This record gives sequence, C-alpha cells and structure tokens, in this order.
Amino acid sequence: QLAAMGGPAGPTRAASPGPAAQPPAPPRRRARSLALLGALLAAAAAAAVRVCARHAEAQAAARQELALKTLGTDGLFLFSSLDTDGDMYISPEEFKPIAEKLTGSTPVASYEEEELPPDPSEETLTIEARFQPLLPETMTKSKDGFLGVSRLALSGLRNWTAAASPSAVFATRHFQPFLPPPGQELGEPWWIIPSELSVFTGYLSNNRFYPPPPKGKEVIIHRLLSMFHPRPFVKTRFAPQGAVACLTAISDFYYTVMFRIHAEFQLSEPPDFPFWFSPAQFTGHIILSKDATHVRDFRLFVPNHRSLNVDMEWLYGASESSNMEVDIGYIPQMELEATGPSVPSVILDEDGSMIDSHLPSGEPLQFVFEEIKWQQELSWEEAARRLEVAMYPFKKVSYLPFTEAFDRAKAENKLVHSILLWGALDDQSCSGRTLRETVLESSPILTLLNESFISTWSLVKELEELQNNQENSSHQKLAGLHLEKYSFPVEMMICLPNGTVVHHINANYFLDITSMKPEEIESNLFSFSSTFEDPSTATYMQFLKEGLRRGLPLLQP
Repeated sequence: QLAAMGGPAGPTRAASPGPAAQPPAPPRRRARSLALLGALLAAAAAAAVRVCARHAEAQAAARQELALKTLGTDGLFLFSSLDTDGDMYISPEEFKPIAEKLTGSTPVASYEEEELPPDPSEETLTIEARFQPLLPETMTKSKDGFLGVSRLALSGLRNWTAAASPSAVFATRHFQPFLPPPGQELGEPWWIIPSELSVFTGYLSNNRFYPPPPKGKEVIIHRLLSMFHPRPFVKTRFAPQGAVACLTAISDFYYTVMFRIHAEFQLSEPPDFPFWFSPAQFTGHIILSKDATHVRDFRLFVPNHRSLNVDMEWLYGASESSNMEVDIGYIPQMELEATGPSVPSVILDEDGSMIDSHLPSGEPLQFVFEEIKWQQELSWEEAARRLEVAMYPFKKVSYLPFTEAFDRAKAENKLVHSILLWGALDDQSCSGRTLRETVLESSPILTLLNESFISTWSLVKELEELQNNQENSSHQKLAGLHLEKYSFPVEMMICLPNGTVVHHINANYFLDITSMKPEEIESNLFSFSSTFEDPSTATYMQFLKEGLRRGLPLLQP
C-alpha cells in the first residue's frame, strides 16, 4: 500500500484487486479531514485558554481573599495603593515610596531635562515661592466645628503651613516647553500638556498617594509646583487636565506667553487615606527670548479674587468605592515669582577668561537689560478668556457677573439663564463638572443661549454676602430671589430682568431624569425630543424652551 501511494517501499507494483484493497483517498476528502483536524485542534486550544483564564481569575481572587484575610481592609488598601500593576506583589520600584519615607532619602531624579549636562555658559533664573495656607474657617464644615471629620483626615492640610522650597534656581533651558509651536499666532491657544480626559473617558483613581514620574514638558511644571508641596500631580483626576498657553506679546527677539495649568496635590501618605487638594487653577506669564536662552520675567499663581478657590476631597475607607468627603475653601496666596531676569552662571571677558561676579566691595555685579519693544500685544483679559474657552468650551457663551447680567438683560429685554452653585463653574474648584462637560458645551445649547438669553453663574457664598449687604437694596432683592430657589449642589434658573425666577431645576433631579428611560418620566415637562440623540442635551433644551414659554410673555414690551 505504501508503494502504491508513492511511499519508500521498494519497486512499484500494482495493488491486487479484491475487497481487501483500499483505493487512495481523493484529495478533496483529505483536505476536509485536515480542516476538521485543524478545527478540533483550534477548539481544544481555545478551551485550554479559557481554562487557563478561569484558573488565573480564580488564583487572583484567591490571592485577593488571602490578602484581605491577612492584612485586613485597611492593610489591603495600603498594599493596593503601592501595587500599581495589580499583580499582588510589591516590586522594588513599587516599594520605593515607602523606602524613601522610612529612610528619609530620595534618589536623584532622572527627569529628561535634568539628564542634560549643565552648561556653565547658560543663564539661570531664581524663583521664590510665596505661600499662605488655606483658611480653615472658609471651609463649609467649619460652620459646625468640623463635626464628624476626624482630625487625622485633615492632618496633611493642617500641617501644610509653608512652601516646601522657598527658593529654587532653574536653568533657562528648562523653560523651553513654554515656547510656542512654529507659526503660532498672537492669542491662538496651544496645549503645553494636552488633556487626556473627557466625560467619555471618566476620571482617574482617587486611591493614589504618589504622582507618576513626569515626562517631557511635564517636567518643568512638576518642578515648579514641587516648590509648594512634594507631591504635585501635573495631570488632575478630572477633566480638563493639562496646561494651555497663548502668546500675548511678540517682539523681534522675545515672547510673552500667558498660561493656565490645572494640577492638584496629594497631602497624605500611607497609612492615612488620600487627601486631594485641587486649586481652582494656576495662571501666570513668562517673558522669554525666542531661543529660551534668557528669561526676563516669570510669575505663576492661584487667583484669589473669588471667595473660594480650592476644592478638597478625602477618602474615608480602604477602596475606590469608599465614602468621600468633599469641601471647598480659600487659600490667600500660592505664588511663584522670579526675583529678576535670568543671569549668566559665569561671566567671561572678551578673551574668554572668567570674571569675578562680585565687585571688590563684595556686592554682585549689576546687569543692564535692554528695553523690549513689542510689535504685537494682546490684553491680559482677552488672553485669559481665550485660555478659558480652550479649557472649557461652554465658555463660548459669555457668562457675565451676577448683577451685570441683570443690567444687560434689562437693556436687551432678555431672560437670564442663571446657574447657582457651591463651587466655581469655570475652574477646578467646581461642583458642576458634569453639567459643564455635557449639556452646557453642546452646540444646540450654545446656540440657544447665545441667541435668547443673558447667562451668568454665581457662588452661593457670594450671593449670601450680597443678600446681607445693606448698601444696595436692588442687589439684595436679586440675591434673595435666587437663594429662595436654591437647593444643594447646583440650581439652574430662568429669570426675568427684575430677578423673578420663572423656571428652575436642580442638578440632581436633572441628572436623575436624564438617566431614566423616556417612558419612565411621568411629566411631559422634561420629555425627550427626537431631535437630539443625547438625553441630557434634549432635556436641557426642553428646560430652556419651557423657561422661554413662561418668561417671554412677562417681558416688558
């Protein structure tokens, strides 16, 4: 038979006829057999993979259960915060923060820019930090004497009374990330550190203590913010993250760059639970040469013109789903500023010989800097507005100050779209994150607000102060009418120019009904429209239109 099939069995001879003889298998049948065999092998392999996956899952669950039994809930929380890759083993790299904490030693940082060898001919810039700690009496929980808030939970906040580094020296090359991209126009924003989060991507974990190593352009931001506190997170847990900038002045050799940075700090370390400190924003400017070899001026600060400018959140448990406390407060000063223009590290004469940087009297040499003649300039207010719109697209609608909005509404005979909330709507000390990241920045809502309303938003605290101000009775009345309708945390209102509220909805109720199915909503007041696919946009559009239906007939002709 082997010979008949071309096998290596000696001379070829025909197979003898008879029932015992087996004809050669047709090629098509062999192909089907091989395909069947391959399918069986693939199925067996897939089954083996599933078995291995189930086995791995079972092992992981067993390790998790054993760890919980061994360490307890709080111990597992601490372990998990260090086990960044979730493999239930602590590597040396993962253990490093604890080692540094216990030994008091910190390895030399290996940031990209710091790996460059120092150039003795380059200039350096001295920056000073000015810091006044948060005022505890501005926190909401101070009203009841912090009842129910453990002293341990606030220990990181109470102990942060001074800047970590009052002064630091930077090489001018470290500020290269602030240079604009080639061809950047005056006032056109660009991202130094892009935001990677949106309402669709969700938020980053609260259960973290130590920031990830900064990379690229993050390094200079991290180093600057580390002057305030040793654990800055250059990328916030919530959108919008990052840093955005724009040119506000251009000369032949210099730029003025205005910037806005969203960053936060972790004030706790193990075994305490995380405590997040999120300033409203960091803003500022830098004047630097177009090759970043000279910095004329630098300033970075948290704006303090509002009554509240910091959001604080802290965990009360050992998992991501643990209870979280939230509060807001006021920090008077958080600022970095250059002591003067950058100066050479060493001074050379015409022959290249080093010159003593001090006069015989011991005083340092004084440098004279040429006056910069700007050819193009943009106002600070306009630059700030453009950076704000880059961070928050909902600000394509102008939100006027409270009393100014009602004055404008009277002049234009329009209704007022007003949002009253606990924290600022257009910075990171906000209680209206979901609102601004969804409906308020949708195109149909932007269009209707721009066409038919005067918009404003206000802090509850500021309207309470306005209500208590005896000097202006009309402003008192406006504030009082708003506060009568307010419920925590956010209230959206449609008002007449005299302050009368004709329609309002609370943010919690709004979120509840937009998460329901259309047939579950009893009232047709907030029914969904087939015009918009997004229920939130459809419902807010209905809210605005109902406000117009109620309010327009009441406007003075």
